[in-house]
Amino acid sequence: MLSRPLVAYISAAALQNNLAVARRHAGSAKVMAVVKANAYGHGLARVAAALWAADGFAVVTLQEAATLRELGWDKPIMLLEGMFEAADLALCQVLAVTPVIHHAAQIDMLAQDTSGAAVSVFLKLNSGMNRLGFVPAEFPAALARLQHLPNVGDITLMSHFATADDATGVVDQQLCIEQAFSGLNYPQSLANSAALLRYRGTRADWVRPGIMLYGASPFADQSAAQLGLQPAMTLCSRIIAVQTLQPGDAIGYGRTYVAQQPMRVGVVACGYADGYPRHAPTGTPLRVQGQRTQLLGRVSMDMLYADLTPLPQAGVGSPVVLWGEGLPVEEVATAASTINYELLCARAHRVPVNDQPETVLP
Repeated sequence: MLSRPLVAYISAAALQNNLAVARRHAGSAKVMAVVKANAYGHGLARVAAALWAADGFAVVTLQEAATLRELGWDKPIMLLEGMFEAADLALCQVLAVTPVIHHAAQIDMLAQDTSGAAVSVFLKLNSGMNRLGFVPAEFPAALARLQHLPNVGDITLMSHFATADDATGVVDQQLCIEQAFSGLNYPQSLANSAALLRYRGTRADWVRPGIMLYGASPFADQSAAQLGLQPAMTLCSRIIAVQTLQPGDAIGYGRTYVAQQPMRVGVVACGYADGYPRHAPTGTPLRVQGQRTQLLGRVSMDMLYADLTPLPQAGVGSPVVLWGEGLPVEEVATAASTINYELLCARAHRVPVNDQPETVLP
């Protein structure tokens, strides 16, 4: 039995709901579910089981790919950053992984391979994000090289949108993509979560939803609930101590919060060593005993403070939701001047993951 009350509950039903939302938006396109970074902090094996109906999984490491194969996954696996060295190519061949090819050195690895084993690839166009991929002027030559290599199987063209989640949109990158891919009879993969949800013209043949599968919105102006998404992770803890403050009393490191009136403050078993953002300020929302309240003072390594003044019924043992059911992770991220992706991915290894209980969390 776990002695510390901090637990991340993961809902398989929520994950499946979110995959269904992605499919509705995808139309006839196949869904490549992004499960990198330990499935955004949710646990790769657990999430894979819930998303088994996806058409493919996208990962960053070959270790993630190997885990999926060991679990029995026999559908496509995309390796988002491709091979880092020649030895990786052999593993791609053994694991039947489809690497993303985004620079010339990776094509060199393929050209120098003498194993005779074929590998399918995604060829990435840098359409304006300037992170990975061949710029339009170099893209035709890269494709031509791949076309002439006997060990290259199927080729899928891809790109990635930089501003699908804000008002800038995708028009300029779409134009670049259309020009670069014009006349090329290959499948395409373009849409991330934001593009999938807002821009029908980006569906192509494969969509690559990530954050939406975990029940979080990619948009600042639209909530997950408005998109029909359900939170997959609910980070829960409990009050482990209560302090009564008088006017002038301060709490925490740096004494950054000073009581202006008599107050009750709860100490919660969760801190930045668990993945909670240390820079979350006073006022960041919390949910205690089923009611919303706020964080006070500075987050410690293992603990933080909750305002119990408006919650006279709360005390030691009262349940706390840090984010998730009843408290969207976007709200916590906004208060902490970060993004929901970071909070979900930052769940520390020491925070155990359990199945979502059937009852609604308080």
